[in-house]
Amino acid sequence: MSTEDNNPQPRLPLKDVPIELQQKIINLGGNPNLNLYKILSNNPILLSSWIDFAYSIRSNCTTSRQIRELMILRGAQICNSNYEWFQHEKMAKQCGITKEKIDSINEWQISSIFDEKEKIALELMESLIQNKGKINDQLDEQLKKYFTEAEYIELVLTGGFYVMVPTVLEALQIPTEN
Repeated sequence: MSTEDNNPQPRLPLKDVPIELQQKIINLGGNPNLNLYKILSNNPILLSSWIDFAYSIRSNCTTSRQIRELMILRGAQICNSNYEWFQHEKMAKQCGITKEKIDSINEWQISSIFDEKEKIALELMESLIQNKGKINDQLDEQLKKYFTEAEYIELVLTGGFYVMVPTVLEALQIPTEN
């Protein structure tokens, strides 16, 4: 994906993130200077809830962070979200996903670089986007074969949240940081 910033002006002002939320983000290991957080600072209560949910998905799951980052990157590709790709490509590398694997996400179905669990998670992400949340019986069986019930929920919530993210980014025309 291109990391060019061809976005029009944001629909709302890029506000300073409230100090208490800056500290919350820093304490969680994040960067409070992201344009996404600056736009969401137009409603600090919802920004706080967003942070809680996003970081819960990042930190409080038993599924592999690598699997979840692969899902997020695949979602960014399908949704054509340069902002999401830009942010999560860095996170994917930080959690140990190789450049070769990142570059192969678009061809995950035919690539031998992805294991069975990764392929199922990527299929789930595609299904959530392309089938508007519907999971067919075969995919359901595969998810139940490789993941616990709690992990199944983690993957669906990860996928669902990161379908919402590019929607919010697009709706508010949030520019990628330079």
